[in-house]
Amino acid sequence: MRQRNRGRATLAAVAAMCAVAALPGQAYAAGEPAPYTFDPEARTVRGAEVSTDASSLTPGSVYKSSIKPGEKLYYRLTLDADTNAYVSAVAVPKPGGQVAYGDGITVSIRDSTDLQCSSEDARFESAEYPRPIAAYAYRVPEKDSTVCDEAGTYNVLVEREGKETSTPEEWDLELRYESEPKLKKGGSVPAEAPENWPSASPPPPTRAAQERPGGTSYYDATSLETGEWNDSIEPGQTRFYQVPVDWGQQIFATVDLGNSVDGPDAYVGSALALSLDNPAHGHVDEASPLSYSGKPASVSLDPLPPVAYENRFASSADASAMRFAGWYYLSVTLSPEVEKAYGKKAIPMTLKVKVENSAGPSPYEGSAGVFGVTQHDKDMARSGQNAPQAAKSDTMKVVAAAAIGAGAVLVLGLGAWTLLARRRAATVTDGPAAVGAAGQPPYGGPPQAW
Repeated sequence: MRQRNRGRATLAAVAAMCAVAALPGQAYAAGEPAPYTFDPEARTVRGAEVSTDASSLTPGSVYKSSIKPGEKLYYRLTLDADTNAYVSAVAVPKPGGQVAYGDGITVSIRDSTDLQCSSEDARFESAEYPRPIAAYAYRVPEKDSTVCDEAGTYNVLVEREGKETSTPEEWDLELRYESEPKLKKGGSVPAEAPENWPSASPPPPTRAAQERPGGTSYYDATSLETGEWNDSIEPGQTRFYQVPVDWGQQIFATVDLGNSVDGPDAYVGSALALSLDNPAHGHVDEASPLSYSGKPASVSLDPLPPVAYENRFASSADASAMRFAGWYYLSVTLSPEVEKAYGKKAIPMTLKVKVENSAGPSPYEGSAGVFGVTQHDKDMARSGQNAPQAAKSDTMKVVAAAAIGAGAVLVLGLGAWTLLARRRAATVTDGPAAVGAAGQPPYGGPPQAW
């Protein structure tokens, strides 16, 4: 039975390797931008128009939902008196549709009496073309406050606003709910946000640019570290990247769009959008939309403060969003209007990323979860893996170790059987008992394969 189990372990390891190798990718038609890739572990949940009918969300979970123009949808949270809760919504309009200035979503968290804990909106402005946009809301109990500081039921409200000129289709929603870890006992952090920080852009990296194609969503965003990274982008396409930014570190990002070798050098306003979101998928900042006329062009994010817990007390939304360490997400979208002037051909671009300063200590007690940077995250950024690739690589390592272990045990078993067989044969060389009545080797022969 032991040998049979070892054989089964080997087959199970091989089967697992085949299963991992066969993980499906998301297919899409040639010449069309890749669709947004939702987290495959996202659970489908329907928003409720009446708060008492709302479905509950669980910390650390991802959900998929949808929202129509003008809808106001509720989801439910159950919170204790102390936990900082963050809920984000990524709105994903259908490719090829139409959006107008001011279209977007508003996300808020409210207590049982409908008092608002916080609210944030994500709207299309001068870059009026469909692309994923994100916003978050949070419930953070504050000292000496009587609002949103009690344990109980809270509501997440997602509202969509759309103009009559916009495509009236449903937008998909990707919802995430994260709880912030507790602060270290006895520790203290400043109660005010820093007022000054380095605002001069650092010199560009000195090493040559490397190829690093972007992903289609937050889930499969390509990992980057400090450096220059070459990619290309098609009209209507959004590319996603993620950068680990630890406590005390500051991120800078620039996109250089290459020239087009085709077309009449036509002018396209708001041709490219560059956006930054934090580890809770809360919007941090976006660069002024880049215009394009077929010649090299460049756009950068404004300088942001180094990551610090006390940034949450800042009056500006962009500084406040730099409140925790973890993966920061960069997204780049090229307007579909570019196709009219320059065709469907992808335009080359270089993403320049610089993370300044040494990493500082975490203010949290125990594991920081998504609100921290691990050595594994740094290795992903160095190799350029996205989350699915890293998970697959980790699984393959475990499977390979299991297969090697099972194989080694099987080889040892065969070796032991051979040794025993030889010893048995040596003790019966003078008599007919060297073989059994049916001419079988000692002990019934070698183990059978399963």
